[in-house]
Order: sequence, then C-alpha cells, then structure tokens
Amino acid sequence: MMQPVTQESLRRLLDTPVFGIVATIQPDGTAQQSVVWVGRDGDDVLFFLAVDSRKAKNLRHDPRVSVLLNPADAPHTYAVIRGIATFEPDRTRALRDELATKYVGVPYAEHVARTPTASYEGAMTTVRVTPDKILGRL
Repeated sequence: MMQPVTQESLRRLLDTPVFGIVATIQPDGTAQQSVVWVGRDGDDVLFFLAVDSRKAKNLRHDPRVSVLLNPADAPHTYAVIRGIATFEPDRTRALRDELATKYVGVPYAEHVARTPTASYEGAMTTVRVTPDKILGRL
C-alpha cells in the first residue's frame, strides 16, 4: 500500500539509482524538463548540469524547480520535491564521481571513457535544491 512521502522514505529513494526529472521555468513561462542523476546532502537534492545549458539559464532567471522521482520498480509511486535551486560549482567534480559510481558503477572519467556519448567538455556546476514542499506516494 502506498504511503505519503516522509523525509525518511525520500532519503531512502534518493540513495538508490532512481532518475530524477527536473522541471524548470523558461523565460516564456513554459516548463522545460529533463532527466538527471540525483543525489542528496541531508534533505537537499543534488544534481549537476552544464553551465550553459537551458536548465542552468532557466534557473539563473528563476530558481524555482521541481524534481520528480518515479522508481522503475514501483511505477505507480512517486515523490515530488519542489524548492529553490542554488549553484555550487566547487562541488561538481566530487558529485560527478559520486553519482557516476551510484548509477553506472565507476567514476565519471571512466564512465565517459566507456561511453563517449556521455562526454561533455564544457563547464559544469552542481545544483542544490532546498525543498520547500515534498509530496507524493511511496
């Protein structure tokens, strides 16, 4: 039976290799969504992105963000984290390795060497989402 999301159930889910769908607001007010690897620091959600990406531009314009988690092994469950995004560029190298190891089992450089289409040469930054609302059923 599905239960409302609790901080503990959300932490457990974020510690698994569940993909996040990040929604940001474009300058024209429409939503922009993309799939990302996610991690956590306490109750905050972390992901990384290219500094010049549409997501980054959107977040610089309007830091409101929503992250949807939908576990593949329980497709009728979900958690939504809504909050404010801040950039933490100094954390990105460590987060890339942490998340690559979590999702593909090897550090980021090794993942890129094995999967050239995953390579990105530009600057990247970490995004921290501090939740102001959590909802869903897990």
